[in-house]
Amino acid sequence: MRTDILTRHSLAWLSAEGWQRAALAATADKQATLARWQQEDWPLVLRRRAADTPPDELCLGLALPPDGNGDKARIPLQVQLTDVQRFAEPLTLRQALAHMPSGWSGPLRAFAGDCLHSGIALRLYGSWAWQILTRQSYVTANSDIDLLFTPRNASEFSRGMALLAQHAARLPLDGEVIFPDGHAVAWKECWQALQAGAEVGAAARVLVKTESAVQLRTLASLMSSLEPA
Repeated sequence: MRTDILTRHSLAWLSAEGWQRAALAATADKQATLARWQQEDWPLVLRRRAADTPPDELCLGLALPPDGNGDKARIPLQVQLTDVQRFAEPLTLRQALAHMPSGWSGPLRAFAGDCLHSGIALRLYGSWAWQILTRQSYVTANSDIDLLFTPRNASEFSRGMALLAQHAARLPLDGEVIFPDGHAVAWKECWQALQAGAEVGAAARVLVKTESAVQLRTLASLMSSLEPA
């Protein structure tokens, strides 16, 4: 995977030297977790860059399984680019179906089938992704299905948004739309703006996440980066 197309939620595996440096920078209470992550060869996830991150460093992180209160501890790391042994894109929804929690089985297969029929490709992050990658228990009765939708053109955007809205009635679908310029918006926020009507919705300002910041943009400016239908 080329480093110039890395985005938030990309997976990264550290080298032995990378883990050693990460452990030296971590507090004592994080040492055992990092040691296990290295031993199991589990990935870290690329997170939003801090403002003062040097160009040759990456901001990564991991999330632990939820505790008895449902809270997930997160460990942020900042590593040298050379400390990363390999990268991968987030899991695809089709890959994840083989590890489907039983409570989602029927509705999720129907959703995945409709996506395949419509040519909509989705990727996975969040609790279900961590559960698949580490074989630990992350998914609870309150978990969402966090998806990444990266439409290439206006037609794909419309089809994908309609499918997400349709199947959200039976599944806890959450996640982001990633526009071609790399800007990410919660799909539910996009859908709400679209439902406001063409003129009003296009002018609606939505919360946008970039690789290094959070900002407000109009939906129209984001959709202009899509190829015409």
